[in-house]
Amino acid sequence: MEATRTLTDKVILVVKGIAMGAANKVPGVSGGVVAFVAGFYEEFIYSLQKFNTKAVLLIVNGRFKSFLQYINYRFISLLVLGMVISYFSVSKILDYLIIKFEIYVWATFFGMILGSIYYLSKDFDLKSKSQIVFMSLGAIGGLMISLLEPATQNDNLWFVLLCGFVSVSGMTLPGLSGSFLLILMGNYVLLLVDSVNALYDTITEIFRWDFSFTDNAQRVHLLKILGVFTAGSVLGLVSISHVLGYVLKHFRNNTFATIIGFITGSLGVVWPWKEKIFDKNSAGEILLDSNQEPIIKNYKRYWPDFDLSSTYMAIFFILVGISIILFLVWYDKRNKTKRYA
Repeated sequence: MEATRTLTDKVILVVKGIAMGAANKVPGVSGGVVAFVAGFYEEFIYSLQKFNTKAVLLIVNGRFKSFLQYINYRFISLLVLGMVISYFSVSKILDYLIIKFEIYVWATFFGMILGSIYYLSKDFDLKSKSQIVFMSLGAIGGLMISLLEPATQNDNLWFVLLCGFVSVSGMTLPGLSGSFLLILMGNYVLLLVDSVNALYDTITEIFRWDFSFTDNAQRVHLLKILGVFTAGSVLGLVSISHVLGYVLKHFRNNTFATIIGFITGSLGVVWPWKEKIFDKNSAGEILLDSNQEPIIKNYKRYWPDFDLSSTYMAIFFILVGISIILFLVWYDKRNKTKRYA
């Protein structure tokens, strides 16, 4: 890990956090891919590993400065700052763009993942048959997940805890989208829409010195669900990072091969040409979330119609996505060359 960072390095790290947060918001896109391609994936995993018993002992003994140094707080805090900024800015813009220009947003992310695969494969040297096997298994696993049928919504707190544990994998496992996993588990709307809206409404009311929400059983239930989901996410983030840290240390090449394969398999999730399948009740009526928006159950993929101008525009945005990744890689390498020249 770098001992010191320049101001430019810190700003770039915040920007990477913004990109990671935006990617986590979109079902089918993994924030872990951003970390992997942007070159801070291993530092991210090893920093998360520092949240262990030693860190707890440092806090208990009042050694707060040692604790901050131990957990690599400068790196973590800048990355988290970027994610928070993303949540209140870029992710909101993405929500709008997905509604108005959905196919072009998917096409851009599809291109970015294609560019990531090209970049990672070019720099990754296949040295053994086992790496080919692990890459193939990763691709098959990513593809199979993209074809699974979603479950129905379940607000049982133990299941919500599991959702938090599983969904956070989108930050730690490149190619595995936490948002898409929540769709498969049936709780995307409950956990990332209804519960978050409940928290926003509650904070707004508290600022107005209005505590009437405590008498609203539904609001309290949603806040409890969000709390359990957050606890599961923290638990998953720390525990999965320890597993990944171990395999990166002892099986680095096979782990990287699996990740590249998984990212390749995830292309099926962000395929631009797809039709929404909405959740319906027994009477065949489309179910709505708390914002009166139709609840998406899954997507039906189809081949592009080359008689439509929108198809060529989507291909253009795929090329834009590829160009974005290649430019970022070139820019990062250029800066490193200047820094160490």
